[in-house]
Amino acid sequence: MTFGFAPSAAASKPESPTSAELSADSAHRLARMLEPAEWSAAGIPLLRNPRDVVSSLHSRHRPTPLTAIVAVLDPDERLRASASFSRRATVTDGWVFRNALLAQLRRIIPHDLRRRTPVRTAVLLYCRDGDARWTQEDGAWMWGLRDACTLHGLRCGAYITLTRDGWQVLGEGRGGRRPSADSRPELFTGAEPPVARTGGAASDVLRRAAAR
Repeated sequence: MTFGFAPSAAASKPESPTSAELSADSAHRLARMLEPAEWSAAGIPLLRNPRDVVSSLHSRHRPTPLTAIVAVLDPDERLRASASFSRRATVTDGWVFRNALLAQLRRIIPHDLRRRTPVRTAVLLYCRDGDARWTQEDGAWMWGLRDACTLHGLRCGAYITLTRDGWQVLGEGRGGRRPSADSRPELFTGAEPPVARTGGAASDVLRRAAAR
């Protein structure tokens, strides 16, 4: 007499995700993004002079499409720290973007979690292809920026896109034609700039996400 075991139903299932799992994953990603109306209603502080901030970051980091620049401003809107990194993830997910931004913030500036009220503000400039209209990718960056600021004890500031048409502060309707993704960096004439950083842990986070 021979004894044996029939393969279980779980063992016979393919390892690739089912359509239900893919649908649930897509739903989670959609939940991790912010619409422009949600962003506007969140009380994001307005930049007093957004063009100066954009020009300063553009001259320091010289971004090309798929480059993100996260910067920290003091209460007087002076730039205290900034870092740029490339978007390498193949998915548009606010959770992945949050982790990438948080990794950069931890590299460039101490957290303010011990303060009752944040005094420094983080802003994000993202250089991408296309026009200035909101995309789901922008929504995921917005969600990621807001969450990263909460976890690092910062105020969540403006989200700015830089395209070949110029720059645009999403949710505010303010923008300009220069600098743009194609323009040459203008000479920086402000105070001595902080050290600009590139790459690092955030790029590694995005690379790992892309490999999944």
